[in-house]
Amino acid sequence: MILYLRRLTGRERSERTDRHLARFLTFIAGAANAGGFLAVQQYTSHMSGIVSSMADHLALGNVGLALSGLGALLSFVTGAACSAVLVNWGRRQGLQSEYAFPLVLEAILLMCFGLLGSHLARHEALFVPMTVMLLCFIMGLQNAIITKLSEARIRTTHVTGLVTDMGIELGKLLYWNISGNDSDRLFVRADRRKLRLLASLVALFFVGGVIGAVGFKHIGFAATLFLAAILLVLASMPVLEDLSIRMRRLWQ
Repeated sequence: MILYLRRLTGRERSERTDRHLARFLTFIAGAANAGGFLAVQQYTSHMSGIVSSMADHLALGNVGLALSGLGALLSFVTGAACSAVLVNWGRRQGLQSEYAFPLVLEAILLMCFGLLGSHLARHEALFVPMTVMLLCFIMGLQNAIITKLSEARIRTTHVTGLVTDMGIELGKLLYWNISGNDSDRLFVRADRRKLRLLASLVALFFVGGVIGAVGFKHIGFAATLFLAAILLVLASMPVLEDLSIRMRRLWQ
């Protein structure tokens, strides 16, 4: 288990560990997205919808709502940028936890949301925009982690892209190659492993959404503490390894 966790979020990557980490993060994204909707009646992973709503509100003269959408968009971008900064800093320092640092930050933010959400909810005028921006920041942070470590092969919050790629692979799978007439260059072959991965990610986003919604319905904001705990477990081994190395150097 320790070796598995070390490889899951450690510096040395493989296609297998990328797939496994993507599944965990997709589940968490689905849960946070659904729980966030119950909290503020807005999905926070759907940037296409947010940008579209900004345009609609601006066209209808609702400048305040358009600016709220802009805040959400900028929060998502800032989260992604923060993830890139943390990963590149960790890489420059030669840390095993270069990919674990953003996960720790995400866990801390989810813990703050879970512990303080019920108190902030009393101030609705402040709570709703702050919650939307916080969750958008978390979504951008998380999506950038898996995008960066997988070299843009995998996304965790962008279900539209996942479903599109599934459709492409299904089209390849169903395509009828005419025997004897197709050259190797024209032969269409589906990537079945990729198709299974995409299907599992979509399914886990859905399952995470169901669990996140049910959890928020029954225990409220504290449901995010469960998600934060998962993230801390995932990030634990590389972070502890780097801390151990730092402590040994201090005592030498």
